[in-house]
Amino acid sequence: MVSKSRGAFCFSSCGAFDLWFPGRGSQVIEEQDMDGNFGPMERVVWPVSVVSGIIMCKMVYDITGWISTLYFKGYNVLSKAQQIEWNNRGFSTFHAILAAAVSFYLLVVSDLFKDNFLDVPMIGRKSVVSDAMFGISIGYFLSDLAMILWLYPALGGKEYILHHGLSLYAIFLSLISGKAQAYILMVLFSEITTPFVNLRWYLDLAGQKNSMLYLYNGIALFFGWLAARIVLFIYFFAHVYLHFDQVKSIFPLGFYSLLAAPSLLTVMNLFWFWKIFKGMVKTLSRKRHTQ
Repeated sequence: MVSKSRGAFCFSSCGAFDLWFPGRGSQVIEEQDMDGNFGPMERVVWPVSVVSGIIMCKMVYDITGWISTLYFKGYNVLSKAQQIEWNNRGFSTFHAILAAAVSFYLLVVSDLFKDNFLDVPMIGRKSVVSDAMFGISIGYFLSDLAMILWLYPALGGKEYILHHGLSLYAIFLSLISGKAQAYILMVLFSEITTPFVNLRWYLDLAGQKNSMLYLYNGIALFFGWLAARIVLFIYFFAHVYLHFDQVKSIFPLGFYSLLAAPSLLTVMNLFWFWKIFKGMVKTLSRKRHTQ
């Protein structure tokens, strides 16, 4: 049952600010169903954040092209397809940094998902910030997926469609249900590796595969991927195991999705990690032979 009392829900560990949930009381509601999660605030935050995510992609796409035209001489000689991908990677980098920063704040800095915070299970906690971030990410993944399908396979093959489809499904389900947002934020934080992937593509296109920057970026990508997409996912499943009594309490579709979607992403992350490892070894070998 939803409490009718009014209260403040603080999610800052430093007490920097509180968010009021009118009509919700001072606790996150544990027994919410999907209909009950779509309150007056959500009716505004959800559509606005999704549209904002799409607008963000368009703006950063255009700004990337404008800045590149002015400050990167090689940009103007690229083919139209290469310029599109160049700009596309600009907004994917921007989203990755934003998503990782917000996820880190909510998971590490704030108290929102910490054990023994309030009398509400972690699995049902949420905030305006987490809802807004999920909406923005949905807008991003929709925009990027639309471009991938439009220009297929220039911007990515079937594995990218699968990755974006899984990401959209998991984020959307967590958003509309208000459940398992901590776990989706862990997955979103893994986007922190995207800027390194994109920088490698930029350097490769610019003919800088033999530069020290390419080497250092490759090493950073290897260790970043290991930390954010391998070790973090091990922690993810360990956390699910330790909180399994909460996890199994959510609705059936959410429960099975929480186990299945991250598992598929883990397989993909391991496959890409193997390719990154082979690429780094190849680059190091080439450097050693040229010295």
